[in-house]
Parts: sequence; C-alpha cells; structure tokens
Amino acid sequence: MRVEQHAVEQIYLPWEVAAIFRVNPKTVIRWTRVGKFGPEGETWFRTLGGHTRYRRERVDALVRRTMSPRQQ
Repeated sequence: MRVEQHAVEQIYLPWEVAAIFRVNPKTVIRWTRVGKFGPEGETWFRTLGGHTRYRRERVDALVRRTMSPRQQ
C-alpha cells in the first residue's frame, strides 16, 4: 500500500494576521471583506465551518511589500 505525503499548508488565523499588522482582528476581517487581501482562494480562504484563514506564504509576502522602507 502506497501512502502519499502532502505538504501541510501553513496558515495564519485572523488574530495572528492582526498581530503582524498591529491592528484589531476585526480590522483584518473588514480588510478581507473589502478585498485588501485579494480574492478568496489566493491569499485567504474559508474553512468548512465558515472561518477565515490566511495563507502564510502570501501574508508574509504582503508584509514584506507593505512594511519595507519606501525607495526615494
């Protein structure tokens, strides 16, 4: 019997994303609703229970883009 191993996707919970951006978790949910994190499926997704989760790789890339010093 062959057992396939799949990489487990790393995710952030809304409160973890809030801590990264130093905002309230409700702000993160609001940003998600207005599209600040892009379309569903790209950076974030909903679980079967309806909870929002964020892909760690995409959030980290967004942090690097938005938090880096502006070039003059």
